[in-house]
Amino acid sequence: MTDERATRLYDRIDEKTAQLPWYVREYIDKKMRVMSPRSLLNYCHDYLIFFDWLISEGFYQGSRIDIPLDCLEKLTPQVIENFLSHLQFRLRNDKFTINRKLSSLKSLFNYLQNIAETNDLKPYLVRNVMAKIAFNKIKEDQETIAQKMAGKILWNDEYEAFRQFVAHDYRSVIKDNQKLLNFHSLNAERDTAIVSLILGSGLRLSEVVGLDLHDVDFQKRMVRVIRKGNKEQYVFFSEQAGLDLEDYIAVRTKKYKLPHTNQALFVSATMGPKGTTRRLSARSIENLVKKYAIAFGKPSLSVHKLRHSFATRYQAENNDIPKLRRQLGHSAIQTTMIYTHLSNDELKRAVDHMDNHFDQQHGSE
Repeated sequence: MTDERATRLYDRIDEKTAQLPWYVREYIDKKMRVMSPRSLLNYCHDYLIFFDWLISEGFYQGSRIDIPLDCLEKLTPQVIENFLSHLQFRLRNDKFTINRKLSSLKSLFNYLQNIAETNDLKPYLVRNVMAKIAFNKIKEDQETIAQKMAGKILWNDEYEAFRQFVAHDYRSVIKDNQKLLNFHSLNAERDTAIVSLILGSGLRLSEVVGLDLHDVDFQKRMVRVIRKGNKEQYVFFSEQAGLDLEDYIAVRTKKYKLPHTNQALFVSATMGPKGTTRRLSARSIENLVKKYAIAFGKPSLSVHKLRHSFATRYQAENNDIPKLRRQLGHSAIQTTMIYTHLSNDELKRAVDHMDNHFDQQHGSE
C-alpha cells in the first residue's frame, strides 16, 4: 500500500473515531500498530452501526459519542442477538458479514474487559456480554468452495486466449481511442509478462510486486521470492512465461527510461514533471488485470484467480498435490486439496456414464 493511500485511510479513520465514544477511540489507537488501516476503517463502520442501533432501540438517551461504559455492561445476550437479527433482516447482511461485524465487537469488548485498565488498575468492563455470543455456523466443504471458484478462473484454451488478448487482441477493443492505444503500445510487453508469469507459476500478487531483475534465473526457469513468513523460495515458471519475460526485459530499460540502479522487475510508466519511474504497485497490477479481464468478457477474473487458474491446470495435468503445495507456498496441504475438486473430471465422466447406461437400458421401451 502506498504511503499516500495509507494516509487517506488514516484520515478517514480519524473522521470516524471522532464520532465514537472515547474508549473506542482508545482501542483503535492501540490497534494502529498491528492492524491494516483498511481493517481498522471497517471496524469503525461496524462500531458506528452498533452504537446507532443502541440509541435507536432506547438503550441510551443521548448522542453516540457519549454512550458510557456502563451501558455496554448492562447489555444482555438477547439484546445482542436482536442486534444480529437487525443486521440479517433489516440490513440484509449475509452470515459471513455478520460474523465479521461480530468479530470486531468481540475484539473491542475483549479489550475493554481484559486489556484496558483504569488508574486504580480495574478493567473498563467487568462483564463482557460478547463473550456469550457464538458466531454463525458457516461450513462449506471443499467441493462447494471449488464450484464457486470454477466460473471465475480460466480453463483449457482460455489460458492462451487471455494471454494473447493482453499481448495483441486488446487493441481491437480500444482501436478508436488513440490515447489508450499509445498506453497499450508502451505497456504491452510488461502486462503480458505479468499475466504470463502468474499463469505460468501461480505466484502471489505480493511476490510478483517484490521481484527484482536478479531474482529471475532464465537458465533454470526459476524466480526467487519471499513467501509468507519471510521465507525465501525458488519457484519454477513455464517456458512461455520465460519467453514473455525475455521480451519485456529486452525493452524495459528503453521504454521506461530507467537508470541501471532501478532493479525492480516490473515498473510503472513515467510519472510527474521529472518523469520518474517506480516499482509497479500491487494496486496497479490489480487494476491492469481487471482492465483486461473486463474487456476479455470475464470480469470476475483477478490476480488471485489467475493464481487459481495455474493451480487448477497444474493439478489436472500432473495430479501431484505435494509439488503443487510447494509451488504455491501453502503452509497447509488442506488449502492445496481444493484443486483436486476443481479438476475432478473423473466424477463428471462417471455421472455421464450413468446417464448413458440408463439410456441404453430404457431406450427400447
